Amino acid sequence: MENEDDPEDWKIFYNKIREYVVFLLIFLTLYFISYCLIFLFKKHMKTNGLFSGTYEDAVAYRIALWICTFSLGISIGSALLLPISIVSNEVLLVYPNHYYVQWLNSSLIQGLWSLVFLFSNLALFIMLPFAHLFIESEGLPGSSKGVMGRVYEAAIVLLLLGLILMGLTYIISAVFDDGHYSITSVFNVSNYYLPFLYSCVSFIGVLMLLICTPVGFGRLFTVTGTLLVKLKTQPRQNDDMEQVSTENGTMNESFHTRMAPKAGELYRRKVIQDIPFEEYREDGRRSVIGYFRTKESGLRYAAFKRNCVYPLMMLFPLVLTVWSVLIVIQNSLELCFGIKALPTYSQNISLGITSLSSLGLIGAAIQIILILYLWCTSIVGLYSLPLFRCLRPTLHNTSMTQVIGNCAVLLVLSSALPVLARSLGITNFDLLDDFGRINWLGNFYIVLFHNIVFTVTAIICLVSKITSAARNELYFRLRNLHRYSVFT
Repeated sequence: MENEDDPEDWKIFYNKIREYVVFLLIFLTLYFISYCLIFLFKKHMKTNGLFSGTYEDAVAYRIALWICTFSLGISIGSALLLPISIVSNEVLLVYPNHYYVQWLNSSLIQGLWSLVFLFSNLALFIMLPFAHLFIESEGLPGSSKGVMGRVYEAAIVLLLLGLILMGLTYIISAVFDDGHYSITSVFNVSNYYLPFLYSCVSFIGVLMLLICTPVGFGRLFTVTGTLLVKLKTQPRQNDDMEQVSTENGTMNESFHTRMAPKAGELYRRKVIQDIPFEEYREDGRRSVIGYFRTKESGLRYAAFKRNCVYPLMMLFPLVLTVWSVLIVIQNSLELCFGIKALPTYSQNISLGITSLSSLGLIGAAIQIILILYLWCTSIVGLYSLPLFRCLRPTLHNTSMTQVIGNCAVLLVLSSALPVLARSLGITNFDLLDDFGRINWLGNFYIVLFHNIVFTVTAIICLVSKITSAARNELYFRLRNLHRYSVFT
């Protein structure tokens, strides 16, 4: 930690070093998590259909694995941008001058947004396409076979695809804004192509989120509703519990009753005929009691799931969905009446000045939970759509091509999550860096359209996917929750 009397240049140097160390630690953590996830799902290299066993294939798959791990880590980082920023703001608000949070400042958060934006574009437009082309390539015709031949082929094909994409981007941008784009902007990639291209990608990502999130809502409600209603069709387990108690009491009495050896043996066999013991010895009483306790514990756990776990599994997403719909409705009304401004770019931010919610820490925690809930439900809905079922990963049976496709789709969704959360009014934290410079964020009708689509689709999902039987069963369980013991 630098001293107060250090020169200003040294303080800036120390701050930059701290930021780089924090960025490195975050990156290593995300990379490790991503590697564990990919390693859990991907096929072994030798069982992949495109792997021929050569050294070149091994190098290509190893490089593709590194690129996919990097891209998935950036996807997770994009989804966690808003939660990290909200937590940082609340921590600085509660502990403004604490010694251990001096490294947490606006420059750190803004730098994190800049790096995530840069790496997400780098991974989406360059690294992931190169990884796919690299494992598919065989080398240029007439050139020597090897790793570099495959690199040259993948690089040339990627360059040609980039030129085609730039041409299409220029044509589309000229159609939508012919007064702003001219022939002089053909070679101005950084100021014209990339912002417009990322605006298109973010718009597609937001539309995918608007489609996948309600589908994820429906999938969750369908599964939890099925579990809840299925309990009514199962046999009552109270009778089994009473039978266990009766048998237990009968066994205790039988041990204290004197009878003839033959009659006692026949009686004991009759009482414990369902118990998997071939013989009954003097130490059999402890075995029988242990068997009864095991059976009783299983029934106790089943009753706990029936009365507590399954109702809460349905109640928790239901409350979060209704809460998010109410927030989006409020945001739509505030946009229509001019109370809230459009989510445009904010150049200067100051963390720790005011809370992002009128509820303080509780409101900030609710915002974080809602953002993560939208992210999880969008992923569930993504793999529930027929178009993306072919990409659904399976444990130790996902090819490298599927891994690359999953990383690309998740990167598009995660990069658009901060934009969607801000445009829906889930949080009031301003979009930083180039996330806030997206062109369509300043269009009132597009932002309002996103709010209306989310509200309508979420309400339709609530009405159609939560059946009357599930509602009645949930109401019955919650109403009688105070009467239940774990045996009910």
